[in-house]
Amino acid sequence: MAGAAMILTFAPFGAWWLQPLLLAVLFLLWRNATPGSAAATGFVFGMGWFCGGVSWVYISMHDIGGMPMLIAAAATLLFAMVLSGYTALAGWLQARLMRTAQWPAPGTRGPWLRTLVVLPAALTLCEWLRGWIFTGFPWIAPGYAHTDGPLAGFAPLIGVHGLTFLTALTASLMAHGATEAINRKPLVGAILKPLSALVLLLACGAGLTIVEWTRNAGAPLSVSLLQGNIPQEMKFVEGRFESTLDTYARLAERHQVTLIVLPETALPRMLHTIPRAALERLDTRTSARGATLISGVPRAGPSQGGPARYFNSAITLGREAGQHYDKAHLVPFGEFIPFGFRWFVDLMQMPLGDFASGSTAQTPLHIADQRIAINICYEDLFGEEIIRQLPEATLLLNLSNVGWFGDSLAPHQHLQASRMRALETGRPMLRATNTGATAVIDARGRLTQALPFFTEGALAATVQGRSGMTPYAYTGNWLVISLCALALGSVGSMLAWARWHARRPARAPA
Repeated sequence: MAGAAMILTFAPFGAWWLQPLLLAVLFLLWRNATPGSAAATGFVFGMGWFCGGVSWVYISMHDIGGMPMLIAAAATLLFAMVLSGYTALAGWLQARLMRTAQWPAPGTRGPWLRTLVVLPAALTLCEWLRGWIFTGFPWIAPGYAHTDGPLAGFAPLIGVHGLTFLTALTASLMAHGATEAINRKPLVGAILKPLSALVLLLACGAGLTIVEWTRNAGAPLSVSLLQGNIPQEMKFVEGRFESTLDTYARLAERHQVTLIVLPETALPRMLHTIPRAALERLDTRTSARGATLISGVPRAGPSQGGPARYFNSAITLGREAGQHYDKAHLVPFGEFIPFGFRWFVDLMQMPLGDFASGSTAQTPLHIADQRIAINICYEDLFGEEIIRQLPEATLLLNLSNVGWFGDSLAPHQHLQASRMRALETGRPMLRATNTGATAVIDARGRLTQALPFFTEGALAATVQGRSGMTPYAYTGNWLVISLCALALGSVGSMLAWARWHARRPARAPA
């Protein structure tokens, strides 16, 4: 039940304050568990968390992709089980390290080691592994829940995984206080130390929210973010291309701006197959208005002597035409097919599903006085990849099409991830999506403007680019992850030495 309630801590519900309480329940259940029992408990907690949190995977495979219901349900369940394995690993790791059934003995520093180091470091390290192994899937990591909480002030310093550590530390302090009370310690003494640490932590986070890590750069940029609301099941239907193009051409003329942005694969054909007259018409109209247009479109790239390579790209037309960005971090099963899974992907009606990865050394697009770092779809879940284009980039821009997931939790959760990237980098994030959330996020991660979901529209805004580097932009995730690994290794070595020393036969007196 505690694992299932984790869903409430993320968008659109936003009950961030509930998350430490739920993790404290998990930590209390881990308190006297053997490694195997702790792993099983962590797995069950994870199943509640992910069966609800990523249930939209079923929608994409069955409702939109046309996969048979039983296969889609089984695949979604298996996916949740894989994700839950990381929570199970965290439980096993902390229990194996501390050997809670035998060690530490009463009166040692073990409880505080466990509270301040082992529990938060084990959970953080395993959550980072979830975002890295097999290309990674860091969706709804605990730190994302805190975009609107007092811990958000730490995001520019330590990123989302650092917030996961602080959330786990908060939960661990609560669990420690509850354990002391259960052990019939004086009530005030049992809760005073963990409560004091908790208040100090939240106060520091709230204070950090007023710090300006970056500064204004260049002239403000007027933008129009287009949301075509093209039904996913109709997007690639033969004969619909012209009406799609007309929709975006009409929306593009609603506002007189410097930059017009269309969503991911807004032009739903390979670039070289789009009639030249159609592209020239769009290019000419944009240039006549003194604007630049950025649109998502699949395109063919250099074959490098082998078979043709295709990219999920963004291109520019109009005043500053000729620039492009190729998506570098692809979605398994959605944009590339892992070895041996062609049969599985063929069960879904996916017109585009075998792209090549773009370079990891791409540079920001030059638009007026701004330098725009583009990320496509769920690339904005990977903070370390976003900061590759800093400090040159002054704005972040996400092009997405989450129409694959229908009216589910996915668009809300994705918007929250974009807000975290703005917090980490100290830069505004613009989002242009097919069905939502098309939005403007300021450099403090606040949602300032947004179009309603599943509506057609053009969102006009003026955004100010930012320059400079946050501490996180310098270090990425490696500072937090290295410290967690070092802390766990040090505690393990210390406890192993203490056990060896305690079991060593006493030397006879001379």
